[in-house]
Amino acid sequence: MTFLEAMSKKRLFCDGGMGTILQERGLKAGELPETWNLSHPDAITAVHRAYLEAGSDIITTNTFGANALKYPDDLCQVVTAAVRCAQTARDKAARPDAYIALDLGPTGKLLKPMGDLDFEKAVALFSETARIGAEAGADLILIETMSDSYEAKAAVLGAKEGCDLPVLITLIFDEKGKLLTGGTVDSACAMLEGLRVDALGVNCGLGPKQMLPIVKRLREISSLPLIVNPNAGLPRSENGKTVFDVNPAEFADCMAELASLGVSIMGGCCGTTPEHIRHTVAACRDLPFTQPVKKHRTVVCSFSQAVEIGGAPVIIGERINPTGKSKFKEALRENRMEYILNEGLTQEDNGAHILDVNVGLPGIDEPAMMERVVTGLQSVTALPLQIDTSDYTAMERGMRLYNGKPMLNSVSGKRESMEAVLPLVRKYGGVVVGLALDESGIPDTAEGRVAIAKRIYETAEAYGISRDDIVIDALAMTISSDSGSALVTLETLRRIRDELQGHTILGVSNISFGLPQREIINANFYTMALQNGLSCAIINPNADAMMRSYRAFLALSDRDPQCAEYITAYGGQAAVEKAQPAGAPLPLGETIEKGLREHAAKATAELLQAMAPLEVVNTELIPALDRVGKGFEKGTVFLPQLLMSAEAAKAAFEVVKDAMKGEATEKKGKIILATVKGDIHDIGKNIVKVLLENYGYEVMDLGKDVPPESIVLAAEQNGVALVGLSALMTTTVVSMEATIRLLRERCPKTKIVVGGAVLTPEYAESIDADFYARDAMATVHCAQKVLG
Repeated sequence: MTFLEAMSKKRLFCDGGMGTILQERGLKAGELPETWNLSHPDAITAVHRAYLEAGSDIITTNTFGANALKYPDDLCQVVTAAVRCAQTARDKAARPDAYIALDLGPTGKLLKPMGDLDFEKAVALFSETARIGAEAGADLILIETMSDSYEAKAAVLGAKEGCDLPVLITLIFDEKGKLLTGGTVDSACAMLEGLRVDALGVNCGLGPKQMLPIVKRLREISSLPLIVNPNAGLPRSENGKTVFDVNPAEFADCMAELASLGVSIMGGCCGTTPEHIRHTVAACRDLPFTQPVKKHRTVVCSFSQAVEIGGAPVIIGERINPTGKSKFKEALRENRMEYILNEGLTQEDNGAHILDVNVGLPGIDEPAMMERVVTGLQSVTALPLQIDTSDYTAMERGMRLYNGKPMLNSVSGKRESMEAVLPLVRKYGGVVVGLALDESGIPDTAEGRVAIAKRIYETAEAYGISRDDIVIDALAMTISSDSGSALVTLETLRRIRDELQGHTILGVSNISFGLPQREIINANFYTMALQNGLSCAIINPNADAMMRSYRAFLALSDRDPQCAEYITAYGGQAAVEKAQPAGAPLPLGETIEKGLREHAAKATAELLQAMAPLEVVNTELIPALDRVGKGFEKGTVFLPQLLMSAEAAKAAFEVVKDAMKGEATEKKGKIILATVKGDIHDIGKNIVKVLLENYGYEVMDLGKDVPPESIVLAAEQNGVALVGLSALMTTTVVSMEATIRLLRERCPKTKIVVGGAVLTPEYAESIDADFYARDAMATVHCAQKVLG
């Protein structure tokens, strides 16, 4: 029976922790666990066999950190040996029915533009490991412990491009249901389902009780089999060893509750043992098993925001488009990204839910420009994007590099169009706009347009694309040349809603082309279209008349409870204020909050004409950073925006420094940052560094995989008052504890702050750290307490 067949028929059980067990068997602090595949194969085989004999149906190879970054010379040997150990264990345990999952963990790096790892490089890293593992005999790929949706996408693409094995993935959420980079359960689920993974779920970071709300939400929204691999509760340190607080019996009781939600695959992560799995199998094996139910949801998402189509009407901002916009054309030709990004931010401020992105212009490299604009917008706004192009190369480039599940504009009923576009939707995921036209042109009747919509649905189904991921463009044609065209469009909207139960979209402003005072026609037609079932509208959200129609419709159709949105927009105003046009000068604080480097530098230079440099810093720059930091802590600002704001602040600080012309600009204090020995994951450390530097601290970044002696020596030589230590893996926390002990001996006055996915406040206290930082801003607060 193939793995996918087995997963569809019964609940399967994964294994549990590997690293924590290897520590008990002699793995030294900082020693790479994957090297044991070559040096201690019998020990690895014994762990696998113990899990199989405990009832595991899936054993994961000892390859969590196996990629070419960590193993540039012997990756093939390490991965092949790992699969061989699992195969040997399966034979010795007489479990031919068990499956071997090639384990792919994170690279430990943040991807561009937030970090320094190129997306395609990340895809290649995962692809290489997947290819080696498949050739060695793995049965499936398990991507796990992903805290960044962009790296998760790179891993899925890499796995699928490297082999044809089933691909499963689990992510690491915090108790608020957020990924490190701001992703939510809804956004991550939409993206991964779009990428067509075979199962998805959650692992690590939390115990089974803490995972319950996350799993409930996944079950509500996901159509895929769910995987749950929790830690054995929360970690703490006892006599220099990391232990967890949930015993096998308690763990199994919690897992039984999770199984009742319809979880298809369950096992364990850090701290779990064969006994945890044995108890879990006994508690859950005979519980009723049900296959997941198809959820008919149409969802577009960015890395952190999901927009569901089919409820309240969705506004797609039309301003990132050169058609009829001379200034925008000029910005494209001159590659002035700040102007383009500000167009997006202005539309977000004025109520857009999705941003249309069209950069097609004669004389420019459209695929390259699409890449720059898509990645640039995603660094300053969390709104989902609609990739709008007729250039198939630009379309694929935008979809591939998009962090989320985009909208795609568009495919038509023409065979050539469907054959080019639908395979891209199949591979990368997306909600695609289906134009109701074909080789014969645009039908004059609603009947003809509905027939084309049906054909697009049917052809998409043949590619494995659900009609849930199709939104039909009923086509708004100008009434100046055909006075009956609006009636045909409205009838098409009604019929697609009522007869096909489909979703629709319109480029509303097309209706008024060639007429004076177009906004009058546009706004009234928009209201009529909404009344006739329009799901999405591509409009200008900066236009007051259009937004008045939208908000009034919501209030009148009982989609705005207590008229809250309407009152927020218009209550107490004698007249509606005009929206600020894109490109208009912005206050310095706002440029920093929006992450606009060029605008920040320009605004700083202008302020310095009337204010002293330090006054600019204290009254504008630092307060703006504080506002961004508070938004990050509240969950209203996400990591990409946090980092881009920091970059904008850095640009402003440079202008201030130049204005001071060599005046003393003493740093607040010196801080050491390091990822501890054995750990190559420096995502969190690098984020902390950016923020600390922007708050005026001098940061000594010692890098990753740093021995305790090196950290202590640097602290001694530089008289450092605060050291920040980071660790992602349970197996490297012992190095963190050793570093702290040595610091206490030789630098007793130095304060220590620790952070990382495997840590908790209680654990930090147990290893004698002074502070626990749950995120980057918390580290800034620690620095303020110690250094001012």
